[in-house]
Amino acid sequence: MIKQTFLFIAMTAQVVCAQTKSKITATDLTRIKLVGGIELAPDGQRAVYTLTTIEPNPDQKEEYDYKTHIYLTGLKPGDTKALTRGPESARQATWSPDGKWIAFARTVKAKSQIFIMSLDGGEAWQLTNSTYGASNPIWSPDGKRIAFTGGVTMAQMLTDSLLNPAKGGPSWSLEKPGFTNNNFIKVDKKVKANPDGSLAEIRAYLNKDVEDKKAKVITRLNFQGEATTEPDITFSHLYVIDVVEGATPKPLTRGYASYVAANWLPNGQGLLAVSDRDSLKHPDREQDNAIFFIAADGSGKKTLVLGEEGKSYGAPEISADGKQLAFLVSPSEGVNFSQIGLAALNGATASGIQLVTFDRAAGNLVWTTISGSAKGKKAATSEVIYFTASSNGGAPLYRLDPATRQVTQLTDFETGVTGFDIVGNRVVLARTEVANPSELYVTDETAKAQTKLSNHNDWVAQRQLSFPQKRTYKNSLGQTVDYWIMKPTVFEANKKYPLLLNMHGGPTAMWGPGEQSMWHEFQYMCAQGYGIVYANPRGSGGYGINFQRANIKDWGTGPAEDVLAAESDAAKEAWVDTSRQVITGGSYAGYLTAWIVGHDNRFKAAFAQRGVYDLTTFLGEGNAWRLIPNYFAYPWSADAKVLETNSPYTFVQNIKTPLLIKHGENDLRTGPIQSEMMYKSLKILGRPVEYVRMPGATHELSRTGNVRQRIDRILRIYEFFERYIGPGSQLVK
Repeated sequence: MIKQTFLFIAMTAQVVCAQTKSKITATDLTRIKLVGGIELAPDGQRAVYTLTTIEPNPDQKEEYDYKTHIYLTGLKPGDTKALTRGPESARQATWSPDGKWIAFARTVKAKSQIFIMSLDGGEAWQLTNSTYGASNPIWSPDGKRIAFTGGVTMAQMLTDSLLNPAKGGPSWSLEKPGFTNNNFIKVDKKVKANPDGSLAEIRAYLNKDVEDKKAKVITRLNFQGEATTEPDITFSHLYVIDVVEGATPKPLTRGYASYVAANWLPNGQGLLAVSDRDSLKHPDREQDNAIFFIAADGSGKKTLVLGEEGKSYGAPEISADGKQLAFLVSPSEGVNFSQIGLAALNGATASGIQLVTFDRAAGNLVWTTISGSAKGKKAATSEVIYFTASSNGGAPLYRLDPATRQVTQLTDFETGVTGFDIVGNRVVLARTEVANPSELYVTDETAKAQTKLSNHNDWVAQRQLSFPQKRTYKNSLGQTVDYWIMKPTVFEANKKYPLLLNMHGGPTAMWGPGEQSMWHEFQYMCAQGYGIVYANPRGSGGYGINFQRANIKDWGTGPAEDVLAAESDAAKEAWVDTSRQVITGGSYAGYLTAWIVGHDNRFKAAFAQRGVYDLTTFLGEGNAWRLIPNYFAYPWSADAKVLETNSPYTFVQNIKTPLLIKHGENDLRTGPIQSEMMYKSLKILGRPVEYVRMPGATHELSRTGNVRQRIDRILRIYEFFERYIGPGSQLVK
């Protein structure tokens, strides 16, 4: 009797606890804090990391700002503290070799600069004051210097005597019609600008119009940025500076090229960095990247380490002893992802290249020396590589043994490792999961027992959540397609609920329980009483190269088969009201939304976001235009018909489903004219369609865009669907 009483009390307590939890709201978006930028101290006893938060704008009501600041943890639960604060964000924190200092980047007068902070206390002090900005600090092995990058415009290059001693133009052609060389860029300042004067004076006048931003003259191929057109290239150059107040930085690279992903060699004599393989090709046309040795003495010496026609090499990571090099390599064109490569390294020379057999897109390679006990031995140590890769709905942590080229998966598919660092046998990682969007954990080299260090998103414990259930489907190609079904958050077995088919973009993106970006949207829609089904159809990343290439010349029919099969199975659930089904997706999935409603009438309403609808015009208006030749063909080729047959716009007259179309006004990745064409055509046809333009928004609206617009977006999805499947939907039918 006593046991039964205790059991009753415990069960009652659980029910009361569940009832006191609230549902996820739209503005809970502003409460999500994201952990990143993890770096362990050299002794492995502490770690720095960044925390990105959304804060109310003090000067503009209902507006918010993103803030990123640096935190320190002593690797014990709850032992975290902010090292930076204030209105300007801080990022890219990195330890000095002796563990006494950190260098980091902070914006000063609209430009990033490098700061130094002592971990013994005291204010940070500014190391750089570069005209070109300074970011990505990297300490030299002896701790006396820091290498960093600065962004230099074409106009600045023409007058910079250090980066361009001859003050001439690039060796590659600027491709200005009517000129056989680049001499036209040398402007004679003695010539007066005069619209009614000589040809030279007219040219001076036109040049002044460009300087005064009255005209943009475009001759380059990749002229579209994310938010505006970019007639000129900006180059990323490497510098080095002594870690002394008042020191002057010295350029390590020169000329009309960019250098990224730099890493010091252990001897401090130089760095490995990535640049265009062929310096004689226009950077917009050169798709091959190579790894170069850059001398640290400022001589400008550059030596090719790894490079090959038709391939792109990147992400050079050097073992602690400097004898081994890990890198990523992939074909430069087509539908591909990078493979891990290994090579013996001797200064600026790499040899004995071997590729690792691993059918996923690896990233974030980190070398560490682990003790033999981790490999079943007592005394020996060995150099191994840790990395992450999106896979099967998660982002596991993996370990690679370079000696055997064997890869071991350390964490599961139910979570995602969004960042990590390792020193010796200690790993600190950021993890996302359904129960918590982002927290910091510490573990050992096996990553089996993970200890939670931070409490940044503990507020989620007071929210009711919906947890996805995984299922699989065998498609017409014989491939296994993963999909997940989420019930409404507040679920009653005898009730019927609407079903939302939500689709990912890319098309090489991947969703799952270990994917972070959709956490809030999924939970919000479930909190509003919707069930959700989402899938990784053919063409998705995370399932190997053959799966990723399975939608070449087939963006519509095949992927639609896969997502609709998932939807059909979910619709068989007893709780689904099959008369209330809706569909949405963004980017490529905006395309797929329009494709499906042009071929299928089962959905009561649809929301197509920042999509591509006509593949021929997309070639011209989107900066992601290389998707056209990679997946299909050029419009002038013999195979151009494939663009028409794969364009949702071709079937616009078949769309009868009420459609909401959204696009960012400054979205140059897919181009807003795509949505204008779709909207205007449906309006002419007299179909139920509404068009929402987001002023100032880019393609990244739903992830890192204006917070108020992000809230608007998710509310607009819900409100539009409610018109057609909500309690009062009969009023608009």
